Amino acid sequence: MREELLRELKKITAEEQRILNGKNEIEKELYVSSDYNIFDAKKLLEDGKLISIRTHTRFVHFPEHTHNYVEVIYMCSGSTHHLINGNDVILKEGELLFLNQNALQEIYPAGEDDIAVNFIILPEFFDSALRMMEAGENMLRDFIIDSLRGEKNTSGYLHFRVANVLPIQNLVENLIWTIQNKQPNKRSINQVTMGLLFLQLMNQMDKIETDQADEEQRFVIKVLGYIEEHYRDGELSDLAAKMHYDIYWMSREIKKQTGMTYTELIQGRRLSQAAYLLSHTAMSVMEIGMSVGYENMSYFHRIFRQKYGMTPRKYRVSEQQPQEGAV
Repeated sequence: MREELLRELKKITAEEQRILNGKNEIEKELYVSSDYNIFDAKKLLEDGKLISIRTHTRFVHFPEHTHNYVEVIYMCSGSTHHLINGNDVILKEGELLFLNQNALQEIYPAGEDDIAVNFIILPEFFDSALRMMEAGENMLRDFIIDSLRGEKNTSGYLHFRVANVLPIQNLVENLIWTIQNKQPNKRSINQVTMGLLFLQLMNQMDKIETDQADEEQRFVIKVLGYIEEHYRDGELSDLAAKMHYDIYWMSREIKKQTGMTYTELIQGRRLSQAAYLLSHTAMSVMEIGMSVGYENMSYFHRIFRQKYGMTPRKYRVSEQQPQEGAV
């Protein structure tokens, strides 16, 4: 992180000064709106805002609490020690921690050089950001977003060990700088930056950790990450070898955890990419079919029609027609 930005973030806040002067607990009125230990977005976000940042308050213990927003923590320097759903998490410099609204979090006191930035984010901010990403279905992206929303019994946190991934470091620093300096058009800038950040994070799924007990979620993340990268030519046998599992056990486990077979997952990702290319490029239908992994065009046409109810060519025409009510 650039020195001038880090110097600004290291400044002692008024709350921290009161702690240094002898107050030995957090000022709950800054975080909660009732007697419950629920950190409230209304306390931490300006009216009408979907995202904000604040430096993590140092020198004090944060008791167990939940949030009614999604929290993303970026460690600028040093480290912080968290207890999340009973799991010890040490967040080190350059790492990211995403917590959903159901996560039960406790934070041990941080030192003067332990500088973390907390992003306070309403879930709808991700909806806006992700609409600006690649269109079409993306199972891994949707799985991560469900995790952040706390849906489908997903885990409480996603810990990305991405300190050495320069594009991610740059994007997070851009987010911090844009929000802190109140740049013009910052909402659009932040949504685009968040979309790019998600794209980068999806390329780093080998660096993710979740609740220690949630082996099933880690398994699904690895499978979907492999499919996202290899949907054109990825074989189940290659994935099983990569993850050191018996191929027959893995086939059953994929079906159990996702409700679909490996072939159905691959087919779904190929066809959603084909639909995106039909809508957004001038590539021929044959070029699109081959680019997503199909050499047999008759088969491509047949399964595309099964999913979308029309041929690829008719799908392209339908997507080019003005939508009802459009201006």
